[in-house]
Amino acid sequence: MMIIVSSIIAVLMAVAVMVVRIKSSDKPVSPKKIILPPIFMSTGALMFLFPVFWVTGAEFLEAFTLGVIFSIFLIKTSKFEIKNNEIYMKRSKAFVFILVGLLVIRIVMKSILSTSIDYGALSGMFWILAFGMIVPWRIAMYLSYRKLHNELQSSNIQMN
Repeated sequence: MMIIVSSIIAVLMAVAVMVVRIKSSDKPVSPKKIILPPIFMSTGALMFLFPVFWVTGAEFLEAFTLGVIFSIFLIKTSKFEIKNNEIYMKRSKAFVFILVGLLVIRIVMKSILSTSIDYGALSGMFWILAFGMIVPWRIAMYLSYRKLHNELQSSNIQMN
């Protein structure tokens, strides 16, 4: 039952991410908008204060590594562009498909792994996976943003 509930929550969160991503492409990007989500998400690490969520070193490494691998797909579909002298996120049709694909993989993995890994540890592993995915993605986004920002600054200086 908990697997079904957590899967429904994951689907709702994915839909929310897609809506936010689509709407955000209409507004300029700022470093704060890139950096804050992983910081906010990091508060979830407090779950590991409770033994029910503890994972082994191998489970941590597996989850984090898989998160980093998944982040590659997000990095590849997160591009910026300059419009009206400001930096915007480019809309990407692939992003939605990748997000849905990652969600399906997550649900399948959770269904399979829940038969052999304790629910609390599995929850911890999926948080680690998500954190391992968002941190490299946001770092790559920030570096890409900084590069465009510097180009924009130097072109503005040259125009003056």
